[in-house]
Amino acid sequence: MDYTISLPKEVQQVLQILHQNEHQAYVVGGCLRDLIMQRTPKDWDVTTNALPDEIQKIFPKTLYLNTFGTVTVKIGKAEIEITTYRSEGGYTDHRHPDEVKFGVSLQEDVERRDFTINALAYDGEELVDKFAGILDIDKELIRAVGDANERFQEDALRMLRAIRFSSQLGFAIEAETWQAIVKNTELIKHVSQERIRDEIIKMVSTDDSYKAFWQLHTSGLLAIIIPELENCVGVEQNLHHIYTVFSHNLLAMQFCPSDDWQVRLASLFHDIGKPEVKEGSGRDATFYQHEHVSAKIARQIMRRMNFSNNDIKRIFHLVKHHMFYYNVGEITDAGVRRLLQRVGVEHLEDLMAVRIADRMGSGVYKEKPYKLIELEQRIEHVQKDPISTSMLAIDGNELMKKYGMKPGAKIGVVLHRLLDEVLEDPKRNTAEFLTSRAEALVDDFKEMSESDARAIMKEYRSALADLNAYKD
Repeated sequence: MDYTISLPKEVQQVLQILHQNEHQAYVVGGCLRDLIMQRTPKDWDVTTNALPDEIQKIFPKTLYLNTFGTVTVKIGKAEIEITTYRSEGGYTDHRHPDEVKFGVSLQEDVERRDFTINALAYDGEELVDKFAGILDIDKELIRAVGDANERFQEDALRMLRAIRFSSQLGFAIEAETWQAIVKNTELIKHVSQERIRDEIIKMVSTDDSYKAFWQLHTSGLLAIIIPELENCVGVEQNLHHIYTVFSHNLLAMQFCPSDDWQVRLASLFHDIGKPEVKEGSGRDATFYQHEHVSAKIARQIMRRMNFSNNDIKRIFHLVKHHMFYYNVGEITDAGVRRLLQRVGVEHLEDLMAVRIADRMGSGVYKEKPYKLIELEQRIEHVQKDPISTSMLAIDGNELMKKYGMKPGAKIGVVLHRLLDEVLEDPKRNTAEFLTSRAEALVDDFKEMSESDARAIMKEYRSALADLNAYKD
């Protein structure tokens, strides 16, 4: 294999400074692998026999020192992590080393690494390849360093990393390494949900995410980390689908036109509730309300994996609303405005991406049918029309001042009644018209209790959700 290693000047400078201070120093890990493969590294790692306090003296403007002896150095715009040679002893919890020793040799340092393609080292002149990593790059193989069973028992997350690298780099997993993954799947239970979550996000983001999740399934790992998705395996659909629910979900993720991992994850989860709601069999099977159940299951999974609240809310919303109904000639402009009100203008592009992913994952190779193209055109036409109470020509403060009303749910009821009128005809959104209508509404609701008003507002919110129900 022909290769050229060209280091950025900032990384060269770090190596030179360490060498000048009579220390060994090598670029290691994924960044070196990527350089050899002519890929752009996302970060930079250097290993050295200098101890952490010595590194800090050499680079006084260090940013961070962690418990594993890694110092982050900033030179120009580049941040470079410098780690002291270390060996690790014992992994009682299958996650963290019981003991870390500094100042060992480069040989011992690379021996603790996960895969041969990540165990390469380069000091600026000489490439050190103790485990035939270059040969495995040439063969496009993911192979564990040394005994694969030992590597996975040390840190069970490495099993997920092997699968992620396989899909990310387009490599196969070497036979003994794969057999060790299948043998040790139960060890993944020792890994924190946060670390699993981060690997899942990276898998979803790869160009061949289908391969990653198929390998999770065939290895037995998926049944442990996302059993809700594993439950979709073998579940047949109806006349609208040629794939099982599991294959359809994976294909939807793979064909999702968005590069946003949240949208891709929503595509993976969009039909995850179908096994729970399936009625009947064969071509006439039904999956009523599956989008609502799928959204709840997606939320449960993400809460378990400690995703952020914002991530959970966004993906829940995309899954719940992915079945929005639209047919040419059936929906008025008011209906389009209500669709925008329901799903949010800010989510529309993402919802379209999930909808296209759904179609492509069903074996339909035309991304956008005519009706979606027509819907986009109509949305462009009406998207500046008022679709929320905040866009009305009068607000709650004006109502309270004019009619002596107190803050509370009654104000919300009046505003939503006014919005209903404006959604039907945006030309009604004038202070004159709305004031006139508000006067009649306030009079009608004069005797309404606050608790009754809260109940009506609850019905409004429920109705918005129900409007999105769609029979599959």
